[in-house]
Amino acid sequence: MQNRVFSAKDLGKYFKVRRKKLGYTQKQISELSGLSASFISDVENGKPTIELDKAIKLANVLGINLLMAER
Repeated sequence: MQNRVFSAKDLGKYFKVRRKKLGYTQKQISELSGLSASFISDVENGKPTIELDKAIKLANVLGINLLMAER
């Protein structure tokens, strides 16, 4: 499935849907990824100042491919 992301809120919503689809809590993802539960919450709530490298790590843990394409 492909989704276009136009904002931090879009990204967070997609990550949250994916996490729930996999049946994980934020705490479980935190333990799997080594990222704090508060960071995962920040991402899912669309905080615009998250650290990109950590968001990429979270995407990988959730099995999300982040792709770049020209329009």
